[in-house]
Amino acid sequence: MNEYAIAVIIGVVEGLTEFLPISSTGHMILAGSLLGYEGEKASVFEVFIQLGAILSVFILYRDKFFRMLDLRRITSTAGLSAWHVAAGIVPVAAVGFLLHKPIKAYLFSTYTVIIGLVLGAIVMLVAEKVATRPVTRDVEDMTIKQAFFVGLFQILSLWPGFSRSGSTIAGGLLFGMNRTAAAEFSFIIAVPLMLMACIYDLLKILDKLDGNDLTMIAIGFVVSFAVAYLSIVWFLRFLNRSTLASFAYYRFVLAAVSYWYFFAR
Repeated sequence: MNEYAIAVIIGVVEGLTEFLPISSTGHMILAGSLLGYEGEKASVFEVFIQLGAILSVFILYRDKFFRMLDLRRITSTAGLSAWHVAAGIVPVAAVGFLLHKPIKAYLFSTYTVIIGLVLGAIVMLVAEKVATRPVTRDVEDMTIKQAFFVGLFQILSLWPGFSRSGSTIAGGLLFGMNRTAAAEFSFIIAVPLMLMACIYDLLKILDKLDGNDLTMIAIGFVVSFAVAYLSIVWFLRFLNRSTLASFAYYRFVLAAVSYWYFFAR
């Protein structure tokens, strides 16, 4: 397949799945396997298009980010603050840093993704079933304690297929947040977390990049940005009137189809 067509397809996959509770990493691994686009070049490309998805969140929530970065408010915990974001990302950042090598070595395969898709769907359905009436309906009203426990749930997303947004939204539901507030916090803490992960990966693989890759990267970056922006807007509207159940059922179907395609044919 033409490499520019691959750039568009992977960009769409990344943009659609990065912030929906269906696992972008899982979809990227499955899509890469289907397209035969794997290896070092694919890793470089995937890191760059993640930056496009990150930019879409920053644009959508730029007012909140600028307020949190205001040095005059740095010690304040009123409203959503840098302290909430720190509480949400420290647990997963610490575990991810310590276990980065074994995670990359043992969990980035189609089989482990299928397992993650199923287990992540179960976590989402359980959260929907047992969650009590939400006491936090706006992300600006969440507590540091809620942010920390949502961050603990985000550790599950280190297993490809679990989904970072699915894990964090489920955690938010279990700790008194409504779906929209939990989703917005999930998007916001994704920015520093994904930025750190991308920089860490880029420092290791940037020397493998050459001029011929730049056009493909640019296409994927723009496509990922545009699709991620639209998917976030749609997802927030969806959560105002529905639950996570449909995404859980989609994950079961995708896991079954993927198992059949890769292992049972």
